[in-house]
Amino acid sequence: MPELAPDAPASTALAGRHYRIRDHYEVGREKVREFARAVQNHHPAHHFEADAGKYGWDSVVAPPTFASVIGMVTTRALLDDVLSEYDLSQILQTDQTFHIHRPIVAGDVLRSEAEIESIRHLRGNDFITVKATVLDAEGAVVQVGAATLVARLGGAVDADIVRQVEGVVMHRRDLGAADPEVLVPIPGSEATAEPTRTPSRRDTGQSTLPRFDDVAVGDQLPTATMRLTRGDLVNYAGVAGDPNPIHFSDHAATLAGLPTVVAHGMLTMGLGAHYLTSWLGDPGAVRSYSVRFAGFVPVDAQSPALIDFSGKVKALDPERRTATILLGATCAGKKLFGRALAEVALA
Repeated sequence: MPELAPDAPASTALAGRHYRIRDHYEVGREKVREFARAVQNHHPAHHFEADAGKYGWDSVVAPPTFASVIGMVTTRALLDDVLSEYDLSQILQTDQTFHIHRPIVAGDVLRSEAEIESIRHLRGNDFITVKATVLDAEGAVVQVGAATLVARLGGAVDADIVRQVEGVVMHRRDLGAADPEVLVPIPGSEATAEPTRTPSRRDTGQSTLPRFDDVAVGDQLPTATMRLTRGDLVNYAGVAGDPNPIHFSDHAATLAGLPTVVAHGMLTMGLGAHYLTSWLGDPGAVRSYSVRFAGFVPVDAQSPALIDFSGKVKALDPERRTATILLGATCAGKKLFGRALAEVALA
């Protein structure tokens, strides 16, 4: 692990700090449907109560990566209130992990906490690891996520580039003290600890298509190809609340050194979730899902990008009746995921 440089920015002192988003997040039925469409998660349980009821849920079930919407609120609040020296257009996400204690469903009233676990300064970049905990109205942990962001320091960014990007980036809200996204600092000792997974109303049995006894280590999942257009990128940017212009502006992408507009890493991860749950048959069977991003999906203005997904059973746990799936994703023959793993519960 690299040592902090002597001139490391003051933000490194924020490592270990805990914050809470002041307002709660109410999960709406139409938001779940909207997000499912944006990440092409077509399982009917994401769209219709009757189908969600077949899997034991009272309302539509959010896709496995839906917590990224809440996480984006947290990220914006951190950048506005705590990590203000960084510029959004100069931030790259390198990995994301979701530990899912239960799926998020429409009607949930959620609150979130964030911990800046570490900030490491290396060669003009800051590697920021943030842990986010989503809790329900009773204070029970629903999901825990962790992400690593790589950010160029504001002083290292060409001021002319910043001015040009401001001409295409989505306008930010300026509500001052009334902004519901404002973070409230909390002592580290009071932060919610991540508990051992406890049974939920869905843990009476899984309804997956593959049965545990029929699966073996080394089994290959059927391959699948999904496509992304510029319209998909613009739609996801709005639905997920991600204003980074490299995902919709050729000008901003060029300034960032990219060959063209590129897809959000979280959008690609969301497509991977659909690939996974299509094989499972039960969107509530995903216990954890993590991706280390190794490449990006360039999306041409005139033609869609094609993403090829594959999967393999890496390990089995007979006591818990779970499987660890190693996922792969490529675009034009180039690897998108450095390492992608999902733990799933099987019937």
